[in-house]
Amino acid sequence: MPSRIRLEDRECPLSTTVEHVGEWWTLLILHDAFDGYTRFDQFQQSLSISTSMLTTRLKTLVADGLLERRPYQTNPARHEYVLTERGRSLRPVIVALAAWGNQHLAPEDRSMILVDAATGEEAEPVVVDARTGKRLDDSDAYVFTAGPAASVLMRARYDELDRQRSPRDRACIAQPSAD
Repeated sequence: MPSRIRLEDRECPLSTTVEHVGEWWTLLILHDAFDGYTRFDQFQQSLSISTSMLTTRLKTLVADGLLERRPYQTNPARHEYVLTERGRSLRPVIVALAAWGNQHLAPEDRSMILVDAATGEEAEPVVVDARTGKRLDDSDAYVFTAGPAASVLMRARYDELDRQRSPRDRACIAQPSAD
């Protein structure tokens, strides 16, 4: 299958992530895997997905290192699909996507919510900086900039964006706070 990523985006972590998990069925399969589904027939029944599409998606998830294919029966041969550490690390992304969807629905229209397993209390997922605990949804307070492995094109992109920011914003990026 041809890549949907533009050549200049190949180093962008967002573009490469979407290439792995941005497909509709992929996200739903991963969601089911987080709910404990591991077997082909479980995914198929839960999602009402065609055999060929499910086979293709599972092969891709295994090839991308998000699921591991393990035999659970020898005669006839049957396999289950278990989340890898890499796959499990996507759970916050799935939680954040579901939370975003629920945020735009009336409470009575939500078909699925995240709750504390011990108390049953509904959780309100947010993305925060692990170091400071500050929410990351403020695009004025937190901005992207070129990282250590950035190419000349990526550095030029963020240099231009930096020039467009106010002098105060530029000073904050150059001198991160000691929080």
